[in-house]
Amino acid sequence: MHLTLRQLKIFEAVARHLSVSRAAEELHLTQPAVSMQVRSLEEAVGLPLTEQVGKRIFLTDAGAELARHARVVASQLREAEEALLAMKGLRGGRLNIGVVSTAKYFAPRLLTAFRRRYPEVELRLGVHNRGEIVSQLADNEIDLAIMGRPPPELETASEPFAENPLVFVAAPDHPLADARRIAPKQLAGESFLLREPGSGTRAAMERFLAENGVVPRRTVEMTSNETIKQAVMAGMGISFISERTIVLELATGHIARLNVVGTPLRRHWYLVQRADKRLLPVAEAFRQFLLKESAGLVEPPAAERLSAERGSSRARPKRAAGRPRR
Repeated sequence: MHLTLRQLKIFEAVARHLSVSRAAEELHLTQPAVSMQVRSLEEAVGLPLTEQVGKRIFLTDAGAELARHARVVASQLREAEEALLAMKGLRGGRLNIGVVSTAKYFAPRLLTAFRRRYPEVELRLGVHNRGEIVSQLADNEIDLAIMGRPPPELETASEPFAENPLVFVAAPDHPLADARRIAPKQLAGESFLLREPGSGTRAAMERFLAENGVVPRRTVEMTSNETIKQAVMAGMGISFISERTIVLELATGHIARLNVVGTPLRRHWYLVQRADKRLLPVAEAFRQFLLKESAGLVEPPAAERLSAERGSSRARPKRAAGRPRR
């Protein structure tokens, strides 16, 4: 097969976006130019790489296989480029970071502080659910990942860098909102709002409930922390969530932190990479930065923390007339 690096780069972008127009926009090419390169690649391979159903593009089995190899080639070329730049003494380079959605509340502070030190670095931050981050690690699409639990299904190297306290929360007019010491078994009659299967927060909550003999009366699955917070405020049920994600809601009194015995659970945030990944200078610089200086950056700003502490100590709003106790 006579394949060119240009063809592979263009096809990788099409495969990643499943869109010719978005690939063309990313590569600063016209759509006809991208389509022509994909057709030329198909002719060289001798197999169809994509198929179109309506307005959507799908990869064929051959396309998925070639896309996997194209990602490896692109990654190796980038590593070679950055290694050569490092030999020249340059401080630039590209850094691809993936973070689970719960970490999006502090990740920008980390990257902003890192960027001040290394202004020439080109940063790419992707925020996804845990399953997608693990998939990106497996496919070598990202250099490093920030997550609450290293993936046991993938051989990785991981290092804890900050605490991740997990707490139960409810609407401020919930009957347990003002209770001082709530036995875990008192939660048995509640409706629980959960993240999707595979979520580290969900796994921690399920272990905690199982260890305390608590079987939820009803569960409602949701795909984001923001949706869960809105549902908690609306009184749909209680949830178990990273305390880092509710600083503002505690400060404004829109969410109450439940004083459940045995919580907060003290978990950690981890910096994760593939076990066989050789970190290039810019990724290694970020790793060292995170392990040495992240503590104060993961914590909410002092003003937010003080506001949250004041908010959590205020009297809870009175229950609306006629609203039944749960």
